[in-house]
Amino acid sequence: MTLMYLTGFGNEHASEALEGALPVGQNSPQKVPYGLYAEQLSGTAFTAPRHANHRSWLYRIRPGATHGRFEAHAQPRFHNHFDDGTTSPERYRWSPFPLPSAPTDFIDGLFTIAGNGSPASQSGIGIHLYACNQPMAGRYFYDADAELLIVPQQGSLRIATEFGVLDIEPQQIALIPRGVRFTVDPLDGSARGWLCENFGAHLRLPELGPIGTNGNANARDFEAPVAACEDVEGEFELLAKFQGNLWRAPIGHSPLDVVAWHGSNAPYRYDLRRFNTIGSISYDHPDPSIFTVLTSPSDTFGTANMDFAIFPPRWLVAEHTFRPPWFHRNIASEFMGLIHGEYDAKDATAEGGFVPGGASLHNCMTGHGPDAASHAKGLAVDTSQPQHIVDTMAFMFETRAVIHPTAQALDAPQRQRNYWQCWQDLAKQFDPSRR
Repeated sequence: MTLMYLTGFGNEHASEALEGALPVGQNSPQKVPYGLYAEQLSGTAFTAPRHANHRSWLYRIRPGATHGRFEAHAQPRFHNHFDDGTTSPERYRWSPFPLPSAPTDFIDGLFTIAGNGSPASQSGIGIHLYACNQPMAGRYFYDADAELLIVPQQGSLRIATEFGVLDIEPQQIALIPRGVRFTVDPLDGSARGWLCENFGAHLRLPELGPIGTNGNANARDFEAPVAACEDVEGEFELLAKFQGNLWRAPIGHSPLDVVAWHGSNAPYRYDLRRFNTIGSISYDHPDPSIFTVLTSPSDTFGTANMDFAIFPPRWLVAEHTFRPPWFHRNIASEFMGLIHGEYDAKDATAEGGFVPGGASLHNCMTGHGPDAASHAKGLAVDTSQPQHIVDTMAFMFETRAVIHPTAQALDAPQRQRNYWQCWQDLAKQFDPSRR
């Protein structure tokens, strides 16, 4: 599989699976080469500023309109019902959910954990788990409500899209723009991870400010697929998510029949291990926003509809400083997942523990931070020596709005109902006679 670098993240790019399929000088000529159809996929309003405009031209065997009527399709575990009950300020954590034992594809294996906002409001996010063990044979999917951020935790995925093919493995991510049709094949027998629906502004690279030109996620490391075309006919199924519900339409051919494309509204993948981590080299623990990979801005300057941050391997060298994440109450709400290894602020050996595949939710102004064991370990570190954190990768979806856990997530046997106890051994150490 061949990929091309975006080299500018969101700029104009072009690819063709058949030489000469891309029209020259005109996006929609009267007669497209090879008898193809020209179709524009707009991810933003036509009048959006040039630097913020997302659109691509697709030159395909059949236009996207050639499918049957839509009917409702039931998958009750995958939804956007985030306000069905009262949301508590409680801190939540879940152990890894099991891989399916029965044949299950990507769509049937989706399970909604939490979220906020809605597709209708064009703000907020939906947080879902996926777990699958078979390809989406004869099934194709698109999300009209949101762009999709796929974060694998176990097993590799092959994501075949209208633009071409993306293979991703744990510690890589893929982003599928709103409306793009695709299918998923687990390459290692079974796979598990997280899917985030972003109902708000497009995810983009954050501004670096005083950091300067280089650092964090670099634009050159984002990869787009090379055009690939399926010219296949048969009795297939087109699944759509629209206004929070799933719909199904028959389709007599593969919709992944784009022979050539150009534009700025394309899927991409990114390897989290290429993140150039920024940190303190003197004292104090910087804010976790320095770990932001992608951001979806809100309509309030300085706050995000959603930030996607990671906690990768890194050196800790700050002196006279508590190096693990400090105790914290945040105006934003945080959903965290552990992809690989051990997170430095949570003990993986305790009952339940925070282990790969697990996740936690700390909502607005809910106190959280290192558990008792991690706090004691952090106090004992000799900060005159550098500390190398290796073999780890955690992520966080952080939003300005409260994240509402779903009833099925609260009732799941994987929920660690004793999570609150991990802070109870933080005993009083205050002694006014000893400075």
